[in-house]
Amino acid sequence: MLLVSSRQTPVHSIETNTQHLTSDTQQPTTNIQYPTPDIGHRTPNNHQPPTPLTPKDNIKIIQPTSGWQLIDFKELLRYKDLLYFLTLRGIKARYAQSVLGVAWAIIQPLFTTVIFTIVFGNLAKIDSDGIPYTLFSYLALWPWNYFSGTLTESANSLIQNANMITKVYFPRMVLPLSSILSKLLDFLIAFVVVIGMLIYYQIMPGWGLLVLPLLIIQLLMCSLGMGMMLSAMAVKYRDVKHALSFVVQLLLYAAPVVYSTTAVPEQYQKFYVLNPMVGVIEGFRAAFLDRPIPWEWIWPGTIVALILFVFGMMYFRRMERIFADVA
Repeated sequence: MLLVSSRQTPVHSIETNTQHLTSDTQQPTTNIQYPTPDIGHRTPNNHQPPTPLTPKDNIKIIQPTSGWQLIDFKELLRYKDLLYFLTLRGIKARYAQSVLGVAWAIIQPLFTTVIFTIVFGNLAKIDSDGIPYTLFSYLALWPWNYFSGTLTESANSLIQNANMITKVYFPRMVLPLSSILSKLLDFLIAFVVVIGMLIYYQIMPGWGLLVLPLLIIQLLMCSLGMGMMLSAMAVKYRDVKHALSFVVQLLLYAAPVVYSTTAVPEQYQKFYVLNPMVGVIEGFRAAFLDRPIPWEWIWPGTIVALILFVFGMMYFRRMERIFADVA
């Protein structure tokens, strides 16, 4: 039996007959009514098409990039948490299951400085502009190790995280950027040795330290620009991974690490200072040794570092659309 309520809502009726076992009388029939949900019948008369989406629905369509584009800094800002966790992961992975831990950030440049002092300072007698060769070479190895380390790690960042690239969307720029930021910890720890050497040789830095932030920015621009280019190239051309370690060793002698820029013939210096690391290294030495800042060696490298940063950023964005296909 089908009953209709006052709201015209269809209900089901379940009719149950119960009988008292100890009495001759019979219980009246009880009707239990359960209203059914008003979901409507799927008939052609009351079927309604889906409501079209509007811009208010906050739907974002991800499209591949094309051509030469700059970085979307707003998008990077939205993924700042991912950048933080990838940077933290890179720091932990570097010193995982290591007995000495972060002490390697001091041991590596310190032992390299000792070897350079013996070979180039004592045996080859390379001029260090009147500075103790140990301090002379360490002030150059300090920024150079950061530069070379970021090149290696950022170039391999996309290949090592290929599973993430092929499965989920996020700004690919986060990967090389996290590699560069994770190396900043080693850079800061190595600064402890600089303080110790300045105390040992009784050298007091002057106002040149105010230029140090500008030199660090130039170092970051150069590292990030070349790191983005190499990481984008390494995805498509795996030769980059094998050639990079060899190229970094050659670049060491193309920068004034074991020698001074004054050792370069004057007629070639105007081309030599186009290397951004020349101005960074000589600027670090001048800032900590209380010497005049060599602006004539710094500003050409600053322009080149800026060009490398912008070009590397645009090249990375241009190649970004093929990362998931070839990674």
